[in-house]
Amino acid sequence: MLTVHAHCDLPCGVYDPAQAKIEAQSVKACMEKYAASSDSDFKARAVSIKEARSNMVKEHLWVLWTDYFKPNHFEAYPQLHSLFNEATKLAGAAGTKGTVDVAVADKLIAKIDEIAEIFWATKK
Repeated sequence: MLTVHAHCDLPCGVYDPAQAKIEAQSVKACMEKYAASSDSDFKARAVSIKEARSNMVKEHLWVLWTDYFKPNHFEAYPQLHSLFNEATKLAGAAGTKGTVDVAVADKLIAKIDEIAEIFWATKK
């Protein structure tokens, strides 16, 4: 029996931190729209969407962390585990999921950019 591991039902081998970054940018946009609105219904909707997108950021990061990166990557980039831990926490309840502070979204995007830099270095 052959065992295959992938982030979807078909092992496509397609991974890209851009997925996490797009969702993080959506989180930031929801926060900005929340801050610019005085409509309580709109604000509630913005928070709901922001929280869902924050969770999607975590999902995309987890796929990279657990499926794409291999032991040799973690040896070459010893900060990688910490970066993923910090990024997923920034997308969680203590991060963008639990606040409307745009500065937190900016920190999340910066962490994703650090992960992306390493990701693309491993592709060379």
